[in-house]
Amino acid sequence: MAHDFETLAELTQAHAAATPGKTAIIFEGRRLDYAALHDQVLRTAAALRAAGVGAGDRVGWLGLNHPDFVVVMNACFRIGAVLVAINARLVAREIAYILADAEIGLLISERQFLPVAAEAKAEPGAQTIILVDAPHDGRPAFGDWIAGHAPDPALHAAAPEDIALQLYTSGTTGFPKGALLSHRALLGTIANSRSTAAEWAMWDESDVALVAMPLFHIGGTGWALHALEAGASIVILPRPDIPGIIGAVANEGITKMSAVPAVLAAILQQLETAPADLSSLTELLYGASPIPLDILRRSMAAFPNAGFIQCYGATETCGTVVYLPPEDHDVAGNARMLGCGKPYPGNEIRIIDQDGNTLPVGTVGEVAIRSISNMTGYHRNPAATAAALVDGWYRTGDAGFVDADGYLTLFDRVKDMIVSGGENIYPAEVENALHEHPGVLDCAVIGVPDARWGEAVKAVVVRRGDVTADAIIDFARTRIAGFKVPKSVDFIDVLPRNASGKILKKDLRAPYWPKDGRQVG
Repeated sequence: MAHDFETLAELTQAHAAATPGKTAIIFEGRRLDYAALHDQVLRTAAALRAAGVGAGDRVGWLGLNHPDFVVVMNACFRIGAVLVAINARLVAREIAYILADAEIGLLISERQFLPVAAEAKAEPGAQTIILVDAPHDGRPAFGDWIAGHAPDPALHAAAPEDIALQLYTSGTTGFPKGALLSHRALLGTIANSRSTAAEWAMWDESDVALVAMPLFHIGGTGWALHALEAGASIVILPRPDIPGIIGAVANEGITKMSAVPAVLAAILQQLETAPADLSSLTELLYGASPIPLDILRRSMAAFPNAGFIQCYGATETCGTVVYLPPEDHDVAGNARMLGCGKPYPGNEIRIIDQDGNTLPVGTVGEVAIRSISNMTGYHRNPAATAAALVDGWYRTGDAGFVDADGYLTLFDRVKDMIVSGGENIYPAEVENALHEHPGVLDCAVIGVPDARWGEAVKAVVVRRGDVTADAIIDFARTRIAGFKVPKSVDFIDVLPRNASGKILKKDLRAPYWPKDGRQVG
């Protein structure tokens, strides 16, 4: 059902009034309807105000996926505060940086993260609220904290351009940057999806959405907001554990789900030994990293009633801006399945050179995006903002090209490109070829120093069985040009990834480059 929300502050109030008994959140067997959710939101708003939090102030969240995240987020929307969701995988030094950069005065943390939170908060002096059933070490439990306050229905008069969320980028090139996401931008992403007029994009209160991706990432938060905007039910998993995902789809009738390719691959592996009925799913959004065609085809068979949508976007664009719709997913081998798709209505993409000039159709360059969903900028970082947002266009740092029909094919990060003997090599192209080998379970391709060629192509492979390096190299010669074929292959048990599922190629390159050498990505 379409709604005309101007800000995110209206979500829980509208659905509590229209469908108070409708299930809003399902978590570990417990159910919370929209009336109860809104009551908790109003009590949290009162508690935040009593703690001195006002419009424009930052509230930090440090924890795994939990219903209280949804409560705190909506309470912040109502009082005009800005929620800063912190990656729970970070160490104290990194968390301290974010607390200081965001100027967080109040931090809500799960008890399991208290040691790192306590260490991190020593610098900025943030208050910590523990998100467990019982208080700990003089700090109140979240439920007790809000129960002591009467619901506060006062609504801050937020403007659509006001900042709603501050999410920090992966930080693969240095310290993370706080992307400022407005109410208009976040709602714009949902509206752009709906403007496709496709059946899969028309969410309503009958839908059940699975939120298993981290809520400190736009892929998780954006998905939850999409469900809340529609008045749908949300099944929240603390983390994307594979049995939990399969069980949720099979037992809760999940209709909407998002996943990164690594999760899909793990689901397929689990289904080999424990089949399950996944027929309830009608939409599966996937992205954040390249997907091997074999994994995609097998996933489409595993979820027989789901429309598959490839998505491309960034934290800085509030998530998806380019999509490959179900009708372009052809298991017979449609070439478009190798790409990201086309822009949502209302979004624009162009391919530019390093000087910002538009490149011809079919020419690889940097992807630039103009959208209502673009971030306002980076918090307290005007230089980075100026570099990323140029004349309304967000420069993604991703390399790709657009075909004559306006479809985008993405290669890699511009800075991940390998230059070997004067030839530009995009790792994703090599990775796609290697993934076709049955002995390759997962892989990443990097450039390493080479005295003759400047850089040489190296494949880092998670293998299935006892496949050899020579066998992989010989196989690659049958799939790609000789200069793209890996010169060497290393084997590894698991590839390092960040919270959004992207491979940390900087970590893979580190052993091969001097400290001041190639450390991007």
